[in-house]
Amino acid sequence: MSHQNQRYQVNLFRPKKGHMRDEVLIIVALLFGWAICTFGFQILLAVSQGSGAGDILTRLTLFGLPLHFFFTGQFLPLWFIFLCIIFNLYIDRISQYHSRRRDRSYE
Repeated sequence: MSHQNQRYQVNLFRPKKGHMRDEVLIIVALLFGWAICTFGFQILLAVSQGSGAGDILTRLTLFGLPLHFFFTGQFLPLWFIFLCIIFNLYIDRISQYHSRRRDRSYE
């Protein structure tokens, strides 16, 4: 019953080596890509408002829709789906790599 007294520590800012560190690295990279696309364009519009660049960004159209509407309503959901696919591909690759390493250690 000594295992009941053991305390487990999980720290996302200092993950253990191996699978967890690789997974946290992928998550941070994809969150950074998501944040840049989600907030970057809106910040760009807010900063450039009133200048000539802001007017150009709001006057541009794509498929008959204003660029900012198309970006927010069409591109960001597609970007999220793309990031989910990338995440799954990398997690599969990381899991496969670490399972091969674990299997080699048993030989």
